[in-house]
Amino acid sequence: MCPRIARLWLPCLLLLSCSSPLPAREAGPPPLMLATSYEAGVDVSGYWVSEKLDGVRGRWDGHALWTRGGHRVDAPAWFTSGWPAVPMDGELWIGRGQFEEVSALVRAIEPDDDAWRRVRFMVFDLPGSTARFETRVMRMRAMLGETGIEWLQPVRQFRVEDAAELDARLERIVAAGGEGLMLHHRDAVYDVGRSDHLLKYKPYRDDEARVVGHTVGRGKYEGMLGALIVERADGLRFRLGSGFTDAQRAEPPPVGALVTYRYNGLTANGVPRFARFLHIRHEAPPPDPE
Repeated sequence: MCPRIARLWLPCLLLLSCSSPLPAREAGPPPLMLATSYEAGVDVSGYWVSEKLDGVRGRWDGHALWTRGGHRVDAPAWFTSGWPAVPMDGELWIGRGQFEEVSALVRAIEPDDDAWRRVRFMVFDLPGSTARFETRVMRMRAMLGETGIEWLQPVRQFRVEDAAELDARLERIVAAGGEGLMLHHRDAVYDVGRSDHLLKYKPYRDDEARVVGHTVGRGKYEGMLGALIVERADGLRFRLGSGFTDAQRAEPPPVGALVTYRYNGLTANGVPRFARFLHIRHEAPPPDPE
């Protein structure tokens, strides 16, 4: 596709992407406990560890299911039938590497019954409980086990003795296609906002940026996307030139789209090092609760 044609269809794509409404919105984003990053030196023996699932975070308020941004998830009625009338924090998940599939289902105006049968709600916390996390883990296992609902499950929580065992676990999960690990201190209460008692551990970092332009590909990508020009919230602009499938290069994220990228630290000038496209973010994360 030549640049002239690209200038014509990219605004159309942006219009189409903006015309796909999310479900009804709550008064505001649900109050959630948010993670900080794991750093070497933490005594990991005091934490419960689980796989970081690459799905869509969901909050069950005891009656309805909401996204992190506060939009109602219009799942089929059978999906949440029989769920405990207890607030639950979890991940709508299909499997490793299938974020786009579950994200599309959550955003759909009409629920696809057959597609939803592949989804599980993986529960990792009980925000309405004042008990310490270790007690909440035991309660999740017992409560969800009693429901007998196959697609409503607790996230598997395990313990490690030291950092070496933690690193070995991370290596195995990433090699199998997983994203990383979550560490939750056994004595932590459910605190809204960023918490040093909830840590995420990945071999890379990720963030969001807004698409502000495109470059045209060369060689095997002639007539397709070469790179996205993106802008961080602080105004820094840089390029994302890798991580795309051929289909994404043929129909790249439009100008205005919010995308998630991964990177390995920052250069001396603060630019993300080895930045790589991950996926479009259809719902911007809400600001951290105060």
